[in-house]
Order: sequence, then C-alpha cells, then structure tokens
Amino acid sequence: MANKKIQSALISVYYKDNLEPIIAQLKAQRVKIYSTGGTQKFIEEQGAEVIPVEELTGYPSIFGGRVKTLHPKIFGGILHRRENDSDVSQAVEFDIPAIDLVIVDLYPFEETVASGASEADIIEKIDIGGISLIRAAAKNFKDVVIVASKAQYGELEEKLKDQDGATTLEDRRYFAAQAFQVSSNYDTHIFNYFNQTENIPALKISESKAKALRYGENPHQAAHFYGDLEALFIQLNGKELSYNNLVDVDAAVALIAEFKGETAFAILKHTNACGVAIADSVKEAYQKAFAADTTSAFGGVLITNQNVDLTAAKEMNSLFFEVLIAPSFDDEALTLLKGKKNRILLQQKIQIEGTKQVKTLLNGIIEQDKDLQTETKEDFKTVTKVAPTEEEKSALVFAAKVCKHTKSNTIVLSNSNQLFTSGVGQTSRVDALRQAIEKAKSFGFDLNGAVMASDAFFPFPDCVEIAHEAGISAVVQPGGSIKDKYSIDFCDAHGMSMVMTGVRHFKH
Repeated sequence: MANKKIQSALISVYYKDNLEPIIAQLKAQRVKIYSTGGTQKFIEEQGAEVIPVEELTGYPSIFGGRVKTLHPKIFGGILHRRENDSDVSQAVEFDIPAIDLVIVDLYPFEETVASGASEADIIEKIDIGGISLIRAAAKNFKDVVIVASKAQYGELEEKLKDQDGATTLEDRRYFAAQAFQVSSNYDTHIFNYFNQTENIPALKISESKAKALRYGENPHQAAHFYGDLEALFIQLNGKELSYNNLVDVDAAVALIAEFKGETAFAILKHTNACGVAIADSVKEAYQKAFAADTTSAFGGVLITNQNVDLTAAKEMNSLFFEVLIAPSFDDEALTLLKGKKNRILLQQKIQIEGTKQVKTLLNGIIEQDKDLQTETKEDFKTVTKVAPTEEEKSALVFAAKVCKHTKSNTIVLSNSNQLFTSGVGQTSRVDALRQAIEKAKSFGFDLNGAVMASDAFFPFPDCVEIAHEAGISAVVQPGGSIKDKYSIDFCDAHGMSMVMTGVRHFKH
C-alpha cells in the first residue's frame, strides 16, 4: 500500500536534540519502540515504553559498543518486503518483527577530525551500525521510513501530526533520498581523511549546506553556493550575497591574506584589484587604495585586515560599494556604515583554509593545488649589473603580491606601499603594460622610480624598453625565456635592475 501506518520504530541516535516531540507523537499513536543504550534511557525519561534491542536480538552490546544492531532480527525487520509472501513467511518463521520507522544518526566523524583528535579517536567515530541501518531502511523505502539526521526531525513530526502516524510512498522516497545524501556525504569525508596520506587519484566532494543565490553571473542563470559561509563570515548588514559578490569576496580574501602583519586595504572589481595599499592606519590605507582608480572603485568590493574605526568609516562612507570585509568594526563605525541598508558588511572570522582548487571544465572537472607560494626578498635572484635598493626590493615584493592575484596577462606598477595601476587580463604582455602606463597617467601618478611586476616571463625586450621610457627603475619577473638575455642586456644598458623568481603566477 502507498499509505502506511507506522506501527513500530527503531531509534538509536547520537544527538538527542529536539527528539522529544517525536517521542510524544509515537507514544500517543501507540507505536512500539525499540532502542539502545543512551537513547533507550532518553526515551524512557519521556514516559514512553521501550523494548531494548538486546531483548530482541538475544545479544548484548559487544566489543565496546561496536556491535549493537548488526543482527538479522534488526535488519530482517527493516529489509523484508511486506508484499513478498516469501519474505513475510520467513519473517514469521524466524520471529522477526517488522520495523516501519528507523531514526538513526551517525557518529560525528567530521567534527572529530576538525577537533584535532588522535587517529584512534577518529577511527572510533567511523559509524558501522548506523550507516548500515540508514542504507537498509532507505533501500526498503516502499515499506520503511528513514530519518537519518536531526535536521529532518521537524519534517517527520509534521507528517506524524498531519497524517495521523501514516506516511505516503512519496514521503518515504523523499526521506530515503535525504538519507542517501547523509550516507554519501559521510563516506566522502571518511575517504578524504584516509586519502590525505594514500593519495588515491579520485576526487570526492560533498557539501551538505546549499544556499540558493538570487541568480548567477547573469539574471538568466540559476546559482547555488555549497558550503558554510557562516563559518567564515558574520554578515552584519546588507542584502543577500550574490554569485558575483561571492566570486569577488573570494578574490579579496585571498589577496588581503598576503599582507599579514601590515595594515592593508584593497578594492577589487571583477576579481582584480583596482587599488591596494599599506599604511599606518586603515583610513590612510583606504585613501591610497582609492586613489589608484577612483572610477573603478565605484560598486567594488572593499577589504581590510584591520579593525575599521569611525575615522576610516567616515572616509569610505561616501563611496558606493557593494561589500566591505574586515575582521572587526567599532560600534560607531558600524552604525554609520549601516546607514545604507543594501551595503553588505562582512566580519571575517577566520582565514580560508584548504590547499586545492576545483573547477568544472568540458565534460569533467579539473583540480589543482592552490597557488600558495609568495616570493620574498630572499627569493629574488638579481640578474642585472645594478641590484635593486632595499626600498625597491620592498616595492617589488608588494607588486609581486598584487600581480599574483591579478588576471593574466598582467603587469603591475607600484611603489613599496601603493598600487599605482595594473594592466589586467590582456592578450599580450605589451598591451597589459601600455594599458597600465596609460591608466597611471590618467590618475596622476608619476612612474619615475616605480617598479614593475609581471606574472610571467618576457619573451622579448619590448616590455622593459617601454617600462624604461615610462621611468620604471626595477622589475620582477619569473624568468625562463630563451630570450631572457635580451631583456637583461637592455636593463644593463639603461641602469635598470631586474630580479627573477623562477615562479610563474598565471591566473586564468
């Protein structure tokens, strides 16, 4: 029958939160309840009668609780097909009672791994009985209801109330789908834990939290975010984050992480920095970042790695921007910035972790290590007769950090504490440089003594020739071209310094 009245239930859960209303419903509808250990005690405290699983199976919980429910009388009660005469006959023959509802959750494996527990403790949190019960009940959804997470308790309670303890086939199929999501997610995290050392060439990704976005890159595209934004940010103000907001926020967080121990500010548009600066205060860093491109900053994403005080908030309040990210805000600053109701204010709680990047492509997926390498002065190899000064080295480090986070082909021009301009995402490096120089001039920057960073090598000397003409004194680039000598020779002939890192930072 499509509609089935629940007459018996097996309940064995790790988390008891919000289970009370369900117990009350089952008790009121005279459902026979089987349970184990702590769950049995909890149910009895609610005034409901419980049959211990040990009484049904004839076996106690053994091996330190590793084996409790793994028994034919439990799995037979779940898996036997009620419309199959042979199954029903065997159930009678072996005194196996039907179990119509299974409520079970899983040991907290993810949480145990995240806590830094020992491997022995982690292994003990690999659930065996629970995962088996979930799969068995979900497989036999035509006859059995499976609730595999406390997240579904409310839905089950509603069904029990509204349908007088009965469920439809559609209900049971829905709960089965939810259960397989729980079990597949669980197994994915276990595999990924083991694969940290085994390096089996398999990609397993599972995210249980899904957030529907207003739309994707464009209004005709549907979009979702899968992950836990609340673990990373507290949203203090503003509308819901959009797909494009999230892409820009990701780029902003990655860029600002390069400036540990400094007071930094960045303004991004379409994932590229249009302003970056370091200074003694957030206000000053913002002013310098904004000065780099006062046009592109309109509607941008702003980020700092320091507390936003009232003086900084006043300075940036007149600008229309989509998002501001900071580790903290003074109360007065927050009150002022909240004056625009759609302005998104994010308090960043932690740094982004993870060492992998994944992207759909063609009819598959590509995966790579994140670009976590950042060059310092010690990584520079001077290849010209003139070595950069200490000030120029600091400027080259700054420029290289920004360059790493800018779409290729790119050229970045800066001093040691302020991005002057960049040529972004051009099809040739010469075009990127010319774009950068022209843009710097339009915003009134004097490039005499500025430095230049390139995300990849120069195949010809044309870029250093153009840079010299603009007044640039020092260059950082990966090197590696068969024609590196031509660029080096030009720098030597014109008193420029050049360092090579040996590390390319393409960003597509």
